[in-house]
Amino acid sequence: MITMLLVIDVGNTNIVLGVYKDTELLDHWRISTDRQRTTDEYGVLIRELFYLNDLRADDINAIIISSVVPPVVPTLERMCQRYFGLSPLLIGPGVKTGMDIRYDNPREVGADRIVNAVAAYEKYGGPVIIVDFGTATTFCAVDAKGVYLGGSICPGIGISTEALVQRTAKLPRIELKRTDSVICRNTIESMQAGVFYGFVGQVEGIVSRMRRELDMSARVVATGGLAVVIAPATKAIDVVEPMLTLEGLRIIYERNR
Repeated sequence: MITMLLVIDVGNTNIVLGVYKDTELLDHWRISTDRQRTTDEYGVLIRELFYLNDLRADDINAIIISSVVPPVVPTLERMCQRYFGLSPLLIGPGVKTGMDIRYDNPREVGADRIVNAVAAYEKYGGPVIIVDFGTATTFCAVDAKGVYLGGSICPGIGISTEALVQRTAKLPRIELKRTDSVICRNTIESMQAGVFYGFVGQVEGIVSRMRRELDMSARVVATGGLAVVIAPATKAIDVVEPMLTLEGLRIIYERNR
């Protein structure tokens, strides 16, 4: 039987969705995370995305959800039951990930971090470091045996930039952009350089320290919306995998069939 799997990753800023036909990703979308949306609003929105991309909601026979926003989960569960006739598999305690988690309290680890780690280790083996540029920028380490060791969590690029604007009287909102120089002669470019190269430096510094603690040969995999922007500016990132989280959800679903 062909598996038509809807994968849903709920982040603090965006919800990323994808549809797999067995192992093939047919399509994917990004919508805003809105705690005020109702079951019906999510249902209509997702079915409309299906319709616009020539996919049939009735063909979906499995759903898996990871979330770092607990209040949205019951709404999406009801949406799945009402609009797809399915009860989703939720990433959480009791779900087989195939990965040993060496965290003081494994329940504290964000579902997205585990999903990313599973996908990165499955594709590249270990040791591997995963950098996820989301609302927060997270760094996760997996050793050569596939054990999740933990990592670091930093303020994300978006919220850091927004805080800079809100906490200063004269600095404007800016587009994240790589500048030719860090010695800039106007306010906009000075901010762009500071934000962009500041985060490049953050990545290089944390990855360097992680490699020393983990293994200097560790491969670094980046994902998240801004990974493609930051990665070309540093040699600390080996590969960018924009769909890493969706792929991890697919892998975990297969392990729990």
